[in-house]
Amino acid sequence: MALPKRTIPIGTILLQAFLILVAITQIYPLIWLAFFSLKDNSEIFSGDVANLPKQFLWSNYAKALSEGHVLTYFFNSVFVTAVSIILVLILSSMTGYAITRMNWKLSGLTLTIILLGMMVPIHAALLPLFMVLKNLGLLNSYWSLIIPYVAFGIPMAVFILGSFFRGVPRELEEAAVIDGCGIYRTFFSIILPLVRPAISTVAIFTFLSCWNELMFAVTFINKESMQTLTVGMMSMVGTYITQWGIIGAGLMITTIPTIIIYLLLNKQVQKSMIAGAVKG
Repeated sequence: MALPKRTIPIGTILLQAFLILVAITQIYPLIWLAFFSLKDNSEIFSGDVANLPKQFLWSNYAKALSEGHVLTYFFNSVFVTAVSIILVLILSSMTGYAITRMNWKLSGLTLTIILLGMMVPIHAALLPLFMVLKNLGLLNSYWSLIIPYVAFGIPMAVFILGSFFRGVPRELEEAAVIDGCGIYRTFFSIILPLVRPAISTVAIFTFLSCWNELMFAVTFINKESMQTLTVGMMSMVGTYITQWGIIGAGLMITTIPTIIIYLLLNKQVQKSMIAGAVKG
């Protein structure tokens, strides 16, 4: 007996076609950058920028790492971003837990003051931050970037983590206390594992904001040995001659960590979005 053919609704077909088109639109710039990074100036300016390279110049990557000091910039960006993510996660998780799960006066006011930080444009604090860091002697150091990144990352992180902490049943904490757990063990062993999707979301948002930030990095850091990738890429543009293929290689190196981080944490972010939608 032949099974009846399953018909696919026209709406599903149109939706899938639209999503494929969106995916191609999102992926194409990355493919174009990969081809661009393997060309030299003569091929780039000959008019066939979008075509495959006539000769794959893998030496552009070697020159970017050695002559362009991309490896130094890469290490600086990794260090600043990693420390910022760790501090944001530690401070915001403890703050969000204390505000949403503990009963104490002025907890609501404290949350309001912290969330006001989301309303302040990050570059509006550029001049005051510069003066404060100058008086503290922190200019041209990693801390001149880490401190502002953490300060501006905490409000959004507290907002995200706090909403997840509210959804955790209090019975879990009560059972942990009955079993002899203290406040710190309850927090680290019981509560944090339950909000891993939110932690991953905060980590990705913090990573993107720190990794791609330019204004603070170009203002607070003048030493070439301390510059991050965004500033380093900008400094590779020469006054008279610019090797665009090498710059493309540097940009490709800059983009790869973002892709890797998302591939590692995308499932957790999806869980966070679904959980947030269900709670709403």
